[in-house]
Amino acid sequence: MATSGDNDRLYDLRSRYVDEFLGRLSPADLADPATPAIINSVVDQDLGLADGPTPSDRPDAGLSDLLGLGQSAPARLAEVDVSTGVVDYDDELTSDRILSTANLYYLYMNERIGVFQVISKLQELFRAGTLRISDGPGALGLYRFDKHARLRYCWLDRMRAYLRVFGYTKIDPGPNARTNLAFHGLFTHFIAEVAKFWRDKRVSEVIRTNATDPTFGSIAIVRRAGLDLRNNVKNSSYGYINVLRVETQQALDEAFTVLEAADLRAQFGAESAWDLIELVMWQYFGRAVNASTMNRMATAGRDVLAWLAEPYILDPARYDFETKLYSIAESAEEWLSSEHGLRMTRPTPPPRNTYVPPVPAPTSGRQTVRGAAGRAVAAFDTAGRAAVPPRGVRRPVHTSARPARRPNAPATR
Repeated sequence: MATSGDNDRLYDLRSRYVDEFLGRLSPADLADPATPAIINSVVDQDLGLADGPTPSDRPDAGLSDLLGLGQSAPARLAEVDVSTGVVDYDDELTSDRILSTANLYYLYMNERIGVFQVISKLQELFRAGTLRISDGPGALGLYRFDKHARLRYCWLDRMRAYLRVFGYTKIDPGPNARTNLAFHGLFTHFIAEVAKFWRDKRVSEVIRTNATDPTFGSIAIVRRAGLDLRNNVKNSSYGYINVLRVETQQALDEAFTVLEAADLRAQFGAESAWDLIELVMWQYFGRAVNASTMNRMATAGRDVLAWLAEPYILDPARYDFETKLYSIAESAEEWLSSEHGLRMTRPTPPPRNTYVPPVPAPTSGRQTVRGAAGRAVAAFDTAGRAAVPPRGVRRPVHTSARPARRPNAPATR
């Protein structure tokens, strides 16, 4: 543990080292944009400043020396031990919670597409005997998925997890739970700053004479936006989120195995599992989904959140930071373009018109006899007795049971 005087002299020595380095360099070396980063890195490593703060190894952290207790108490303040700081807040990170959040975002987007909703509808049709399958891989897969679902988290548990971590869905968060309303704003802000950084970099490389000069992009803005998002996700991903995302990932994989079954796809004429999802959502729910757009948003958003799980964002070197940030540059641009397209365009329905059979009206033991024109002429019960006709339908008049009136004859009561 360094003393107060040693710590002060260390920073004075650093300034002299930097001046000495700069005095030995030629004008050509000074014009190199990488020179400042190299000089500062070498000086910090030589002086031990790059190691970070060193905690005290004494039980009282040097308080007895400061108070002058004991025979070994220093006579000068510069000889008193002093701590150089504590561990930085952003250095303490558990990456598994950030990674679980990234995968949970991917699952949420697939939930919006309607994967589990389609599986539920197919199970309903399978139980009703509407699907003409019995012993193929699709039939067996629907049966097993139904049995496995009884052991998994239910729909309400997943919706509450999306609400608590992302602020998405509009349901009750549950007792003692809190909605994360700040996530979406921080998420879009970080993605926008990453995209802006690389746009500025491309512009600076085009319009400047020396393409190796530092770019216009600000690393500090990107770092601050990323740390804000990471801290928000870290504080909202406790509890059963990690277990739920592992279980739901298994369910998603099993769902696509069922949807890829040839006998199940043949019922709708679908070429792939994605085609089957679009057809079922359009036919039974009347909703055309942007499956391609939301799938790309799911993949890009997962990559961006997973990048925050690594210590890349704390790298102080500009060129190292740019190299590590490049891995999500295209993901950020793709997420922004997909999100803009999702708001500005309407999804295209499947290319064929699907027939939705009408729901039959409840008869309550009565049968309706319809004429050639399709209109109800009389209603009879199952015993053949005349019943009350439906509303709006007049009771038929049988001319054979009543004599015809003569012209100008008075009406009889």
